Amino acid sequence: MAATLQLCSSNLLRKPSCNLHQLFINRRSAISIALSSTAFLNQNAAASAFELRFTVPDQTVEEAEAVIRSHAQALLQIKALIESESWRDAQFALRESSSYLKQDLYTIIQGKPGSQRPLLRKLYSTLFNNVSKLDYAARSKDAAVVKECYNNIVATLDEIFAKI
Repeated sequence: MAATLQLCSSNLLRKPSCNLHQLFINRRSAISIALSSTAFLNQNAAASAFELRFTVPDQTVEEAEAVIRSHAQALLQIKALIESESWRDAQFALRESSSYLKQDLYTIIQGKPGSQRPLLRKLYSTLFNNVSKLDYAARSKDAAVVKECYNNIVATLDEIFAKI
């Protein structure tokens, strides 16, 4: 292909019979082959550069246990925003605090023995499903659903803290 690319590009100025579209396709092919061959030849460097951040949390169980209560408290502080019907601010605070809580809770669940995980995962799912429902209800400004979801979040957090 490199010979075809070189031949076509050198003849481009001489012969109008060389298709410009063909030139770009050949260049694109040559570039993709060059990049993929470099990746295949250098597999050790690629493997060592890959980090398993999706499966290994950035924090330890002890670190998560130290901050989970403060992150849960930050999530519960959106009550004032809900009562004042500051929907956009409530959504922003909800999203920010729930992301930290989600990471903490996931790390703690992964550190628990296998027999305790199913119940904790169910509670985790219930908690963050209610967070999502609250977010959607706040977007649609449905105060009744927002309050119901908030009460479900409080109850689920109480149950989670009783288990961990």
